[in-house]
Amino acid sequence: MRQNQLKRPDQIKAYLDKHVVGQEEAKKTLSVAVYNHYKRILHKDDPERGADVEKSNILLLGPTGCGKTMLVKTIAKMLGVPFYIGNATSITASGYVGDDVESLLSGLLMNCDYDVEKAKTGIVFIDEVDKIAKREAGVSVTRDVSGECVQQGLLKMVEGHRMGVQPQGGRKHPEQPLIYLDTTDILFIGSGAFVGLDGIVERRTGRDQNRIGFGNAAASRGGGNPYADVTAQDLRDFGLIPEFVGRFPVVTYVDPLDTTALENILTKPKNNLVSQYAELFREDGITLTFEPEAITAAAQLATDLGTGARGLRSIMEKAMRDVMFAAPKAAYMNGSREIVVTREMILGAHPNGPARAV
Repeated sequence: MRQNQLKRPDQIKAYLDKHVVGQEEAKKTLSVAVYNHYKRILHKDDPERGADVEKSNILLLGPTGCGKTMLVKTIAKMLGVPFYIGNATSITASGYVGDDVESLLSGLLMNCDYDVEKAKTGIVFIDEVDKIAKREAGVSVTRDVSGECVQQGLLKMVEGHRMGVQPQGGRKHPEQPLIYLDTTDILFIGSGAFVGLDGIVERRTGRDQNRIGFGNAAASRGGGNPYADVTAQDLRDFGLIPEFVGRFPVVTYVDPLDTTALENILTKPKNNLVSQYAELFREDGITLTFEPEAITAAAQLATDLGTGARGLRSIMEKAMRDVMFAAPKAAYMNGSREIVVTREMILGAHPNGPARAV
Protein backbone atom coordinates (compact mmCIF):
# COMPACT_ATOMS: atom_id res chain seq x y z
CA MET A 1 0.00 0.00 0.00
CA ARG A 2 1.24 3.48 -0.92
CA GLN A 3 0.79 6.61 1.19
CA ASN A 4 -1.78 8.06 -1.22
CA GLN A 5 -3.92 4.91 -0.87
CA LEU A 6 -4.26 5.21 2.90
CA LYS A 7 -7.43 6.99 3.96
CA ARG A 8 -7.83 9.09 7.09
CA PRO A 9 -10.04 7.74 9.90
CA ASP A 10 -12.86 10.12 8.94
CA GLN A 11 -12.67 8.94 5.32
CA ILE A 12 -12.75 5.29 6.37
CA LYS A 13 -15.80 5.91 8.56
CA ALA A 14 -17.55 7.88 5.81
CA TYR A 15 -17.09 4.90 3.51
CA LEU A 16 -18.43 2.54 6.16
CA ASP A 17 -21.47 4.78 6.65
CA LYS A 18 -22.44 4.13 3.03
CA HIS A 19 -22.42 0.37 3.50
CA VAL A 20 -23.25 -0.36 7.14
CA VAL A 21 -26.14 1.01 9.20
CA GLY A 22 -25.43 2.30 12.72
CA GLN A 23 -22.61 0.82 14.84
CA GLU A 24 -20.99 4.21 15.40
CA GLU A 25 -18.67 3.01 18.18
CA ALA A 26 -17.32 0.09 16.14
CA LYS A 27 -16.90 2.24 13.03
CA LYS A 28 -14.85 4.89 14.83
CA THR A 29 -12.67 2.37 16.67
CA LEU A 30 -12.02 0.30 13.55
CA SER A 31 -11.30 3.38 11.46
CA VAL A 32 -8.68 4.63 13.90
CA ALA A 33 -7.13 1.20 14.48
CA VAL A 34 -6.88 0.35 10.79
CA TYR A 35 -5.47 3.79 9.95
CA ASN A 36 -2.82 3.49 12.65
CA HIS A 37 -1.94 -0.04 11.58
CA TYR A 38 -1.25 0.83 7.96
CA LYS A 39 0.37 4.17 8.85
CA ARG A 40 2.73 2.17 11.05
CA ILE A 41 3.60 -0.10 8.10
CA LEU A 42 4.15 2.79 5.68
CA HIS A 43 6.50 4.64 8.02
CA LYS A 44 8.27 1.79 9.80
CA ASP A 45 11.48 2.39 7.81
CA ASP A 46 11.42 6.15 8.37
CA PRO A 47 14.89 7.08 9.71
CA GLU A 48 13.34 9.94 11.72
CA ARG A 49 10.93 7.68 13.59
CA GLY A 50 11.59 8.14 17.27
CA ALA A 51 9.94 4.93 18.54
CA ASP A 52 8.92 1.57 17.13
CA VAL A 53 5.13 1.33 17.07
CA GLU A 54 3.80 -2.09 17.99
CA LYS A 55 0.94 -3.77 16.17
CA SER A 56 -2.51 -3.53 17.74
CA ASN A 57 -4.83 -6.36 16.79
CA ILE A 58 -8.55 -5.90 17.35
CA LEU A 59 -11.24 -7.81 19.25
CA LEU A 60 -14.78 -7.18 17.99
CA LEU A 61 -17.60 -8.21 20.33
CA GLY A 62 -21.34 -8.45 19.83
CA PRO A 63 -24.37 -10.54 18.83
CA THR A 64 -24.48 -12.49 15.60
CA GLY A 65 -25.99 -10.84 12.55
CA CYS A 66 -25.13 -7.30 13.64
CA GLY A 67 -22.49 -6.44 11.03
CA LYS A 68 -19.14 -7.48 12.51
CA THR A 69 -17.97 -9.32 9.39
CA MET A 70 -19.48 -6.70 7.08
CA LEU A 71 -17.58 -3.89 8.78
CA VAL A 72 -14.18 -5.53 8.36
CA LYS A 73 -14.88 -6.84 4.86
CA THR A 74 -15.89 -3.33 3.76
CA ILE A 75 -12.70 -1.80 5.15
CA ALA A 76 -10.53 -4.40 3.41
CA LYS A 77 -12.32 -3.74 0.12
CA MET A 78 -11.89 0.01 0.50
CA LEU A 79 -8.15 -0.28 1.17
CA GLY A 80 -7.62 -2.94 -1.48
CA VAL A 81 -5.79 -5.31 0.87
CA PRO A 82 -6.10 -9.13 0.95
CA PHE A 83 -8.76 -10.39 3.34
CA TYR A 84 -9.56 -13.81 4.74
CA ILE A 85 -12.30 -15.00 7.08
CA GLY A 86 -11.45 -18.01 9.22
CA ASN A 87 -13.37 -19.78 11.94
CA ALA A 88 -11.68 -20.46 15.27
CA THR A 89 -13.90 -23.48 15.92
CA SER A 90 -12.35 -25.41 13.01
CA ILE A 91 -8.86 -25.16 14.54
CA THR A 92 -7.54 -27.76 16.98
CA ALA A 93 -4.21 -28.43 18.65
CA SER A 94 -1.56 -30.19 16.57
CA GLY A 95 -2.04 -33.94 16.46
CA TYR A 96 -5.84 -33.80 16.63
CA VAL A 97 -8.49 -33.88 13.92
CA GLY A 98 -9.08 -30.39 12.56
CA ASP A 99 -7.15 -27.50 11.02
CA ASP A 100 -3.82 -26.06 12.17
CA VAL A 101 -3.65 -22.38 13.10
CA GLU A 102 -1.58 -21.93 9.91
CA SER A 103 -4.73 -22.65 7.88
CA LEU A 104 -5.66 -18.98 8.47
CA LEU A 105 -2.52 -17.94 6.59
CA SER A 106 -3.14 -20.54 3.88
CA GLY A 107 -6.53 -18.95 3.25
CA LEU A 108 -5.03 -15.46 3.12
CA LEU A 109 -2.37 -16.59 0.64
CA MET A 110 -4.98 -18.27 -1.52
CA ASN A 111 -7.08 -15.09 -1.61
CA CYS A 112 -4.16 -13.09 -3.02
CA ASP A 113 -2.98 -15.77 -5.49
CA TYR A 114 -0.05 -16.71 -3.25
CA ASP A 115 1.55 -13.28 -3.56
CA VAL A 116 3.55 -13.28 -0.32
CA GLU A 117 4.26 -9.53 -0.43
CA LYS A 118 0.54 -8.75 -0.65
CA ALA A 119 -0.35 -11.26 2.03
CA LYS A 120 2.13 -9.67 4.45
CA THR A 121 -0.12 -6.61 4.78
CA GLY A 122 -3.50 -8.36 4.66
CA ILE A 123 -6.30 -8.69 7.20
CA VAL A 124 -7.30 -11.99 8.82
CA PHE A 125 -10.73 -12.08 10.44
CA ILE A 126 -10.98 -14.88 13.04
CA ASP A 127 -14.64 -15.51 13.77
CA GLU A 128 -16.04 -17.21 16.88
CA VAL A 129 -12.96 -16.68 19.03
CA ASP A 130 -15.30 -16.82 22.02
CA LYS A 131 -15.70 -20.54 21.31
CA ILE A 132 -12.02 -21.18 22.11
CA ALA A 133 -12.30 -19.86 25.64
CA LYS A 134 -10.91 -22.13 28.35
CA ARG A 135 -13.33 -24.65 29.77
CA GLU A 136 -14.17 -24.32 33.43
CA ALA A 137 -12.05 -26.29 35.80
CA GLY A 138 -13.45 -29.72 36.54
CA VAL A 139 -15.48 -30.04 33.35
CA SER A 140 -13.04 -32.48 31.80
CA VAL A 141 -9.74 -34.11 32.65
CA THR A 142 -8.82 -34.34 28.96
CA ARG A 143 -6.75 -31.79 27.11
CA ASP A 144 -8.68 -28.75 25.90
CA VAL A 145 -7.66 -29.29 22.25
CA SER A 146 -10.01 -26.69 20.79
CA GLY A 147 -9.90 -24.11 23.57
CA GLU A 148 -6.83 -23.01 25.51
CA CYS A 149 -4.54 -25.02 23.23
CA VAL A 150 -5.78 -23.11 20.19
CA GLN A 151 -5.28 -19.79 21.97
CA GLN A 152 -1.71 -20.86 22.73
CA GLY A 153 -1.21 -21.88 19.11
CA LEU A 154 -2.37 -18.51 17.82
CA LEU A 155 -0.06 -16.43 20.03
CA LYS A 156 3.05 -16.33 17.84
CA MET A 157 1.03 -15.81 14.67
CA VAL A 158 -1.03 -12.85 15.84
CA GLU A 159 1.92 -11.15 17.53
CA GLY A 160 4.19 -11.38 14.51
CA HIS A 161 6.38 -14.27 13.49
CA ARG A 162 7.85 -15.89 10.39
CA MET A 163 5.53 -18.83 9.83
CA GLY A 164 5.97 -21.85 7.56
CA VAL A 165 2.68 -22.38 5.76
CA GLN A 166 1.47 -25.36 3.74
CA PRO A 167 -0.40 -23.79 0.78
CA GLN A 168 -3.24 -26.31 0.84
CA GLY A 169 -3.19 -27.18 4.53
CA GLY A 170 -0.48 -29.18 6.20
CA ARG A 171 -2.47 -32.09 7.62
CA LYS A 172 -4.00 -33.09 4.31
CA HIS A 173 -0.98 -32.43 2.09
CA PRO A 174 2.15 -32.84 4.24
CA GLU A 175 4.36 -33.32 1.17
CA GLN A 176 3.94 -29.72 0.01
CA PRO A 177 6.88 -27.29 0.25
CA LEU A 178 6.44 -24.59 2.85
CA ILE A 179 5.75 -20.95 2.03
CA TYR A 180 7.24 -18.64 4.65
CA LEU A 181 5.12 -15.65 5.62
CA ASP A 182 6.01 -12.95 8.13
CA THR A 183 2.87 -12.04 10.09
CA THR A 184 4.32 -8.90 11.72
CA ASP A 185 2.27 -6.58 9.51
CA ILE A 186 -0.86 -8.73 9.15
CA LEU A 187 -3.81 -7.27 11.05
CA PHE A 188 -5.73 -9.91 13.00
CA ILE A 189 -9.29 -9.16 14.04
CA GLY A 190 -10.96 -11.58 16.45
CA SER A 191 -14.73 -11.67 16.58
CA GLY A 192 -17.44 -13.39 18.56
CA ALA A 193 -20.81 -13.08 20.25
CA PHE A 194 -19.26 -13.69 23.70
CA VAL A 195 -22.57 -14.82 25.19
CA GLY A 196 -22.39 -14.40 28.94
CA LEU A 197 -19.67 -11.77 28.93
CA ASP A 198 -22.25 -9.08 29.62
CA GLY A 199 -23.13 -10.89 32.86
CA ILE A 200 -19.49 -10.84 33.92
CA VAL A 201 -19.36 -7.09 33.30
CA GLU A 202 -22.59 -6.49 35.21
CA ARG A 203 -21.42 -8.50 38.21
CA ARG A 204 -18.10 -6.66 38.31
CA THR A 205 -19.73 -3.25 38.10
CA GLY A 206 -22.51 -4.17 40.55
CA ARG A 207 -25.27 -2.99 38.23
CA ASP A 208 -28.53 -4.89 37.83
CA GLN A 209 -27.43 -8.05 39.55
CA ASN A 210 -31.00 -9.30 39.48
CA ARG A 211 -31.16 -9.09 35.71
CA ILE A 212 -29.86 -11.71 33.31
CA GLY A 213 -29.13 -11.50 29.61
CA PHE A 214 -27.82 -9.04 27.07
CA GLY A 215 -31.11 -7.26 26.42
CA ASN A 216 -31.99 -6.74 30.07
CA ALA A 217 -28.52 -5.54 31.00
CA ALA A 218 -28.50 -3.05 28.16
CA ALA A 219 -31.95 -1.76 29.05
CA SER A 220 -31.01 -1.38 32.69
CA ARG A 221 -28.39 1.17 31.78
CA GLY A 222 -30.66 3.35 29.69
CA GLY A 223 -29.86 1.64 26.42
CA GLY A 224 -26.07 1.47 26.98
CA ASN A 225 -24.17 -1.57 25.75
CA PRO A 226 -22.54 -3.50 28.64
CA TYR A 227 -19.70 -4.49 26.31
CA ALA A 228 -18.66 -0.84 26.35
CA ASP A 229 -17.25 -1.46 29.84
CA VAL A 230 -15.38 -4.70 29.06
CA THR A 231 -11.92 -4.89 30.61
CA ALA A 232 -9.03 -7.28 30.05
CA GLN A 233 -9.94 -8.97 33.34
CA ASP A 234 -13.49 -9.58 32.11
CA LEU A 235 -12.11 -11.31 29.03
CA ARG A 236 -9.84 -13.44 31.22
CA ASP A 237 -12.79 -14.34 33.45
CA PHE A 238 -14.67 -15.37 30.32
CA GLY A 239 -11.91 -17.85 29.48
CA LEU A 240 -9.36 -16.12 27.28
CA ILE A 241 -5.82 -16.59 28.53
CA PRO A 242 -3.89 -13.43 29.52
CA GLU A 243 -1.37 -13.80 26.69
CA PHE A 244 -4.16 -13.97 24.12
CA VAL A 245 -5.97 -10.94 25.56
CA GLY A 246 -2.71 -8.99 25.52
CA ARG A 247 -2.28 -9.53 21.81
CA PHE A 248 -5.67 -7.92 21.09
CA PRO A 249 -5.33 -4.55 22.83
CA VAL A 250 -8.05 -2.79 20.82
CA VAL A 251 -11.51 -3.92 21.95
CA THR A 252 -14.75 -2.64 20.46
CA TYR A 253 -18.31 -3.84 20.06
CA VAL A 254 -21.45 -3.76 17.92
CA ASP A 255 -24.92 -3.03 19.22
CA PRO A 256 -27.93 -5.36 18.83
CA LEU A 257 -30.13 -4.39 15.90
CA ASP A 258 -33.72 -3.40 16.57
CA THR A 259 -36.53 -3.41 14.00
CA THR A 260 -35.87 0.17 12.90
CA ALA A 261 -32.21 -0.61 12.26
CA LEU A 262 -33.16 -3.67 10.21
CA GLU A 263 -35.59 -1.58 8.15
CA ASN A 264 -32.76 0.82 7.42
CA ILE A 265 -30.47 -2.05 6.48
CA LEU A 266 -33.03 -3.18 3.91
CA THR A 267 -33.25 0.25 2.28
CA LYS A 268 -30.42 2.64 3.19
CA PRO A 269 -26.91 1.24 2.52
CA LYS A 270 -25.31 1.10 -0.88
CA ASN A 271 -26.25 -2.24 -2.49
CA ASN A 272 -29.10 -2.76 -0.02
CA LEU A 273 -31.39 -5.76 -0.53
CA VAL A 274 -34.37 -3.77 -1.81
CA SER A 275 -32.20 -2.17 -4.48
CA GLN A 276 -30.75 -5.55 -5.43
CA TYR A 277 -34.19 -7.01 -6.05
CA ALA A 278 -35.24 -3.90 -7.96
CA GLU A 279 -32.20 -4.28 -10.19
CA LEU A 280 -32.98 -7.94 -10.90
CA PHE A 281 -36.48 -7.02 -12.02
CA ARG A 282 -35.29 -3.97 -13.95
CA GLU A 283 -33.21 -6.26 -16.13
CA ASP A 284 -36.50 -7.92 -17.16
CA GLY A 285 -38.05 -4.53 -17.85
CA ILE A 286 -40.14 -4.62 -14.66
CA THR A 287 -40.45 -1.91 -12.02
CA LEU A 288 -40.42 -3.35 -8.50
CA THR A 289 -41.44 -1.36 -5.42
CA PHE A 290 -41.96 -2.28 -1.77
CA GLU A 291 -44.69 -0.87 0.42
CA PRO A 292 -43.29 0.53 3.70
CA GLU A 293 -45.40 -2.02 5.59
CA ALA A 294 -43.66 -4.83 3.70
CA ILE A 295 -40.26 -3.57 4.79
CA THR A 296 -41.46 -3.35 8.40
CA ALA A 297 -42.87 -6.89 8.28
CA ALA A 298 -39.58 -8.34 7.00
CA ALA A 299 -37.61 -6.47 9.65
CA GLN A 300 -39.98 -7.60 12.40
CA LEU A 301 -39.63 -11.22 11.32
CA ALA A 302 -35.83 -10.97 11.52
CA THR A 303 -36.10 -9.32 14.95
CA ASP A 304 -38.39 -11.98 16.37
CA LEU A 305 -36.39 -14.84 14.90
CA GLY A 306 -33.22 -13.38 16.42
CA THR A 307 -31.30 -13.70 13.16
CA GLY A 308 -30.30 -10.04 12.86
CA ALA A 309 -29.27 -8.69 9.47
CA ARG A 310 -27.98 -12.11 8.43
CA GLY A 311 -31.52 -13.47 8.29
CA LEU A 312 -32.97 -10.73 6.12
CA ARG A 313 -31.93 -12.28 2.81
CA SER A 314 -33.49 -15.65 3.56
CA ILE A 315 -36.71 -13.94 4.65
CA MET A 316 -36.80 -11.90 1.46
CA GLU A 317 -35.83 -14.79 -0.80
CA LYS A 318 -38.66 -16.90 0.52
CA ALA A 319 -41.14 -14.04 0.12
CA MET A 320 -39.95 -13.16 -3.39
CA ARG A 321 -39.62 -16.67 -4.80
CA ASP A 322 -43.06 -16.96 -6.42
CA VAL A 323 -42.89 -13.40 -7.73
CA MET A 324 -39.47 -13.99 -9.29
CA PHE A 325 -40.74 -17.22 -10.82
CA ALA A 326 -43.86 -15.74 -12.43
CA ALA A 327 -42.85 -12.16 -13.28
CA PRO A 328 -40.57 -12.80 -16.29
CA LYS A 329 -43.26 -14.86 -18.04
CA ALA A 330 -45.97 -12.32 -17.21
CA ALA A 331 -43.83 -9.53 -18.61
CA TYR A 332 -43.23 -11.53 -21.80
CA MET A 333 -46.81 -12.72 -22.29
CA ASN A 334 -48.95 -9.73 -21.38
CA GLY A 335 -46.57 -6.86 -20.79
CA SER A 336 -46.93 -6.70 -17.00
CA ARG A 337 -44.30 -4.14 -16.07
CA GLU A 338 -44.94 -3.19 -12.47
CA ILE A 339 -44.97 -5.17 -9.22
CA VAL A 340 -45.66 -3.90 -5.71
CA VAL A 341 -44.56 -6.05 -2.77
CA THR A 342 -47.04 -5.85 0.10
CA ARG A 343 -46.97 -6.77 3.76
CA GLU A 344 -49.30 -9.68 3.02
CA MET A 345 -46.82 -11.09 0.49
CA ILE A 346 -44.04 -11.05 3.10
CA LEU A 347 -46.08 -12.58 5.90
CA GLY A 348 -47.82 -15.03 3.56
CA ALA A 349 -44.48 -16.62 2.75
CA HIS A 350 -43.85 -17.14 6.49
CA PRO A 351 -47.15 -18.50 7.87
CA ASN A 352 -45.39 -20.01 10.88
CA GLY A 353 -43.34 -16.91 11.61
CA PRO A 354 -43.39 -15.14 14.99
CA ALA A 355 -46.73 -13.71 16.04
CA ARG A 356 -45.37 -10.20 16.58
CA ALA A 357 -44.82 -9.69 12.83
CA VAL A 358 -48.20 -8.05 12.38
